[in-house]
Amino acid sequence: MSVLIYVELDNGSIKKTSLEAVAYGAKVAEKTGGPVVVLALGQADEIALQKAGNYGATKVLHAADEKLTHENSLAYADALSQAVTQENSKVIILSKSGLGDAMAARAAAKLKAGIVSGVTALPEIDATFKVKRGIFTGKAFATTEVKSDVKILVIKKNVIEIDENDVASAQATVEPFAPQLRENDFQASVISVEKANLELSLTEAQVIVSGGRGMKGPENWQPLLDLAKALGAATGCSKPVSDLDWRPHHEHIGQTGIKVAPNLYIACGISGAIQHLAGVNGSKCIVVINKDPEAPFFKSADYGIVGDVFEILPKLTEAAKKL
Repeated sequence: MSVLIYVELDNGSIKKTSLEAVAYGAKVAEKTGGPVVVLALGQADEIALQKAGNYGATKVLHAADEKLTHENSLAYADALSQAVTQENSKVIILSKSGLGDAMAARAAAKLKAGIVSGVTALPEIDATFKVKRGIFTGKAFATTEVKSDVKILVIKKNVIEIDENDVASAQATVEPFAPQLRENDFQASVISVEKANLELSLTEAQVIVSGGRGMKGPENWQPLLDLAKALGAATGCSKPVSDLDWRPHHEHIGQTGIKVAPNLYIACGISGAIQHLAGVNGSKCIVVINKDPEAPFFKSADYGIVGDVFEILPKLTEAAKKL
């Protein structure tokens, strides 16, 4: 009885969030017994797939059919279900994302599996199978008992701590996987993909520097960009900023934008409306810079600086450069 982890790919390599899912799956397998199997769909470099072994995987099933080049939740869920049957997997793990949520829901229906999304901790496995998950956009937690034979867990980022110094030096065996693809799954197809011109993906970034209306205008963004460059960080913004076209809409972080969970989130001139907090509450450490000491964001911050962002940002940038 294996634990099966679906991994998302980016330019032929496994995304960091999916490597976290592999490490999470390896911990689950320690409790349930059995091997850790990874499923990769689409074009990928074999050496990159073998690295899943560093995080606990013993085998990688790779379906390289050209039809699976572009993400298709219908076909991907079908392939996932077939892999589950082939490997006799009872626990399936995916990273929480637009694709992960869609695949998990469809696969659950096919497999008659119980599904828990937004998982924030390892399951408690004794006489029962209980999982902790975030609810109300991360403002509360619930413990869910899964009674079905097959269980699907969709995990949030940063659920498990990965110390790169402790990562094992091991290679997983990569095996070709040829799922039966149904034409009905390809009634809608991806014609082209245009990626945002970003050096760092917000969903994958370990550090994010984000700005709000306190930056006072698009012409004042350079100090924030300088700090982001010094930290090797991605840049984001609040919804009002993207609505005003001060910054591109793909940088909008919040309940109706991108939800992020970096190790460090630095909010510059953002008041901290509940919609923005819903998009960042998975961050390990939140630093807030705002001249208003009553800004709501300070209540959720790990560290707060009351002051003018245009005075503070250059000082932080110089300190970061020294490090």
